[in-house]
Amino acid sequence: MTGSGSRDGRGSAPQPALEALLAGPAGDPLRRALWLDALDLRLRPCLPAELAAHVRLANYDPGGKLVFLVDAPVWRAKLRLAAAEVLDAARSLGLDATDLIVKTTANPLIDKPSRVERTVKPMSTASRDALRAALDSLQDPDSAEPGERS
Repeated sequence: MTGSGSRDGRGSAPQPALEALLAGPAGDPLRRALWLDALDLRLRPCLPAELAAHVRLANYDPGGKLVFLVDAPVWRAKLRLAAAEVLDAARSLGLDATDLIVKTTANPLIDKPSRVERTVKPMSTASRDALRAALDSLQDPDSAEPGERS
């Protein structure tokens, strides 16, 4: 009987959270999500460039169904037109893809950081004078240098 260390022989070092989550059967949905994300990244370059930004792989059914989400009906129609190429690309990756299902969502698929343009408006003379007066009122009259204040 050893006095230190764990029973499985791995030692007492903490396990990273992601590894701990993936270690057991509770990690199966996460592993599947990671696999689908990797598959999406492999299929995306096979799509026409203007379409790729509006399409996301949602699921793959082992029965051969590839399920995609698009963010507008126009992209749904364009993806349906490119179905043969997408299915061929999926087959080239080793999937037994036979059918393409496209669903439309109201939410944007790819979170792009919004670029907020900040424009700095010049301060008016009245605003500058009011700010200066407010700052001056906060100064301690005893700490003012001689000749600054009356």
